[in-house]
Amino acid sequence: MKVGTNGVRINCEMEGDGPWITMSHSLACSLHMWDEQAALLARHFKVLRFDTRGHGASDAPDGPYSLEMLADDLKGLLDALDIKRTHFVGLSMGGMIGQVFALRYPGVLRTLVLADTTSRYPAEAAGVWAERIKVAESRGMEPLVAPTLERWFTEPFRAANPDKVRRIAQMIRTTPVAGYAGCSHAIPKIDVSARLRELDAPALVIVGERDTGTPVAMAREIHESYPGSELVIIPSAAHLANVEQPEAFNAALADFLAKHR
Repeated sequence: MKVGTNGVRINCEMEGDGPWITMSHSLACSLHMWDEQAALLARHFKVLRFDTRGHGASDAPDGPYSLEMLADDLKGLLDALDIKRTHFVGLSMGGMIGQVFALRYPGVLRTLVLADTTSRYPAEAAGVWAERIKVAESRGMEPLVAPTLERWFTEPFRAANPDKVRRIAQMIRTTPVAGYAGCSHAIPKIDVSARLRELDAPALVIVGERDTGTPVAMAREIHESYPGSELVIIPSAAHLANVEQPEAFNAALADFLAKHR
């Protein structure tokens, strides 16, 4: 279904029954990145997944976007669905949205799971993101598919799981250029490490040990900046740890949520 919020229509899906849990995907993916996790969580939760502005079946207006804008999109979606409180799971860009949302709207998120994400980029990262925007706007998404897959998955996984890799490749390929560029303007501006101490919702930080995009050091910074948070490092996983090592990811997620239901 599509819900109007903050000047756009956001595509979302709901399944299961129980306390609400909201899932936010990475850049250049869609809510279907979470298919396996959503099926498991729906046994105990009412799962809300949504396509971020500029992705999937949501509207993709011209940017640039900001993380505050994306957090406001989520707040409008929750308000439209009359969701007062929810658990939250976000990976990469989704984890950035979760951090900004939690700071912007205290008390709404019961827990936060922040996977393969960061709370701060160094200044030199801006050039990397500017180059990706330039490629997308001048040549489309296709030239970004292969290098993105190389960052997101280890080589052994790519070789052994061609069907899973093709599925994610198609998400990247079909992401609207305006959405990719709009969000790529927002991502490198995140800088909330110093404010994470303001948050008191229980938090789990997950990271693939071979994630080069948001490496273990960035996960440790979130963990060390967020009082009481837990940290899980998943072996043999790169950036999309939920896809590459779903059993380990799901176990960490289930253990954490069981403590905070």
